[in-house]
Amino acid sequence: MRWSADGLIAVTGASGRLGSRLAFRLAAEGAHQRLVLRERSRAPRLGDGRPLPECEVAVADGYEDAAGMRAAFEGARTVFLVSARESADRVALHTATIDAAVAAGVERLVYISFVGAAPDATFTFARDHWATEQHLRRSGLRWTVLRDNLYHQSLASFVGADDVIRGPAGDGRVASVAHDDVADVATAVLLDEDPRRHDGVTYDVTGPIALSLTQVAALLTLATGRQITYHDETLDEAYASRAGLGASDVELAGWVSSYTAIAAGELAHVSPDVSRLVGRPARSFEQWLDDYPFEWEHLLRGPGGGPSGSAR
Repeated sequence: MRWSADGLIAVTGASGRLGSRLAFRLAAEGAHQRLVLRERSRAPRLGDGRPLPECEVAVADGYEDAAGMRAAFEGARTVFLVSARESADRVALHTATIDAAVAAGVERLVYISFVGAAPDATFTFARDHWATEQHLRRSGLRWTVLRDNLYHQSLASFVGADDVIRGPAGDGRVASVAHDDVADVATAVLLDEDPRRHDGVTYDVTGPIALSLTQVAALLTLATGRQITYHDETLDEAYASRAGLGASDVELAGWVSSYTAIAAGELAHVSPDVSRLVGRPARSFEQWLDDYPFEWEHLLRGPGGGPSGSAR
């Protein structure tokens, strides 16, 4: 594939796990980008502390800051939109940000969605992504949707303080994906010399194999030397074990339904899109554990995210 670095790309969520990875990749390819952040000090930098080359920084107070987002998008040809944190008004924040891009004269928007996004998806957050996708399709923008599966890092965070993964996932499987693979796909889509071939296209961004949570626990056991197991909760147990976390009803429903979506088989699809767009196979969960211990070891030193589940 030949690369193009034509036009300014605005990258939202640029201090996060995905946005920062993308920022480094775009910089390495010579792309002109603008990082959109809540705080200027959180902008990704090179190892010696210098700013990324060909990189501007714009500050906006989150997606709720419509005027700030519009100003951040002014002059950009493309926006890369990372989904907001889960909340009752998440769809409204997404649609307002898409509208800000339209108002700023942006031509194209690449949105990070979720596999199986649908109005009746088991995973409640996938319904939010579906609603956002529909607004994007009606916006008049050129668009591409990247529907990611759960991240490998999320599976590692499922482990509780007692080394047990708890959730109502049954024997269902999940084709989780590495953040780096998503960033590579986004780079390929954003910098393709023929970007219009991605217009109006939805890609499923998954790992190369679908695993049950029992298999995930076994791989984590091998990687850590600790006995990590999976306990298949009932729905009542799942809500009860998360009741004391101080989360909203929206968050609880999302956490629990991430497991029930696995049980329903809605996260098991393995897509070829990573290898097709990037030119190499996606990293499996086992490969990620072997090659990226710095990304998961800290998750297993403390209580982890076990009872909650994943936010996407």
